[in-house]
Amino acid sequence: MPSNELAKIKRLILLGRYRFTRKAELERLRDGLLQTDVLEAIVSAAGINKILRSASPFRSRRREKLYIIEGFTFAGLLIYTKGVIRREFGEETLYILVSAKRSI
Repeated sequence: MPSNELAKIKRLILLGRYRFTRKAELERLRDGLLQTDVLEAIVSAAGINKILRSASPFRSRRREKLYIIEGFTFAGLLIYTKGVIRREFGEETLYILVSAKRSI
């Protein structure tokens, strides 16, 4: 997958321009993971596993790119994440939608 998109995602995390959705927070807590675990997995990922076109009945805008990323925490735990990049107050922000699925 295009590495420039992964670089953009990692840069947004390093700049602190990311948000966990409420559902992602609940899943993270259910799996016993910290926010830093999820962020480490994304930052350490070697690539984007898949890019899907996300369509939501709650959005009037065009479809968004949904990024599927699997990566390891610094402790070696493999975590599956999904996220989209949206504009928030004129700046791009990574929204982490499903953040804490321990990959099997």
